[in-house]
Amino acid sequence: MKITINPNAKDAAVRDALVAEGGFGKYYTDHMVICEWTEKDGWAEPELIPYGPISLDPATAVFHYGQEIFEGMKAYRQPDGGIALFRPEANARRFAKSAARLALPEMPEALFLETVETLVKQDAGWVPNKVGESLYIRPFMIATEVGLGVRPTNKATYLLIATPAGAYFDPSKAVSVWISTEYVRAAQGGTGEAKCGGNYAASLVAQKAAAKEGCDQVVWIDAKERKWIEEMGGMNLYFVKGKGADATVITPKLTGTLLPGITRDSILFAAKDLGYKTDEVMLSIDDWRDGVSSGEITEIFACGTAAVVSPVGQAKSAMGTWITGDGQPGKITMEIRNQLLAIQHGTTADKHDWMKRVI
Repeated sequence: MKITINPNAKDAAVRDALVAEGGFGKYYTDHMVICEWTEKDGWAEPELIPYGPISLDPATAVFHYGQEIFEGMKAYRQPDGGIALFRPEANARRFAKSAARLALPEMPEALFLETVETLVKQDAGWVPNKVGESLYIRPFMIATEVGLGVRPTNKATYLLIATPAGAYFDPSKAVSVWISTEYVRAAQGGTGEAKCGGNYAASLVAQKAAAKEGCDQVVWIDAKERKWIEEMGGMNLYFVKGKGADATVITPKLTGTLLPGITRDSILFAAKDLGYKTDEVMLSIDDWRDGVSSGEITEIFACGTAAVVSPVGQAKSAMGTWITGDGQPGKITMEIRNQLLAIQHGTTADKHDWMKRVI
């Protein structure tokens, strides 16, 4: 890989102050990676360059037809001061799958991982030291053919940036959610399984509706029957049935319209490691409401790369409002969250070989 060091990189004291400030997506590391693809020549050699603006023609395809995908992944500080990535191969595979769905070029897994590791090594000082904090890594790809014809692009640009990340939500507080019956996120045959910007753009009007109802996030139901729970905003959902050692941790099954979250998949393993039963099911709005009312559903949480695990306390919908348990983060929810963080930060055994050491 070609490497050009940023001559204006922030000095250590300034950088450390920005990292300590926390937040999410407020500051970006000193470098980024860019890699060009053409239909004729394939992938060029990637370059690590100073972080900064990019220049695109106004007729660039991505502006007009939305051919774009992205990923979200993290690097975590380890007990000895080193740095490790969490399941980067899974991100590489999903990135390629998203590319195929959006008619973009699939980036080879080895090339994807090389770009990520190179950036993390170069900007290692930006990785926070606190448990629960991390370096959030954003790979993305855009169609860069210039022209207004509606067709798959013959040019694409892959870029990679990173930002130090504190807590996305406060894990000590349960969020409230609005179950949207007016809008849908995705339908069978659509782009629901792909991680593309269009899915998120289409979600924002429903997020505004949720905020109007006094809720933190929106929950989506299926497009066909309009009753099956799918996911929350940009996160997957989990429900805990029962209490203690006999509890079952369940999540809506993947139907082709949900994003196959890497954190979602990891929790199926982590919950089993903690001794809980797990299941992937079809869960309706009625199942949710009645389960909370009867006490069968004892905890709810959302999960994703940015937030890891976020407790859900209250649900609102056109059919009423219901509160899970005492409305506070549940015991099993926090146990699963702590288990994941312990694996990511290297303070407990990584029996699934999820962590990839970079430094």
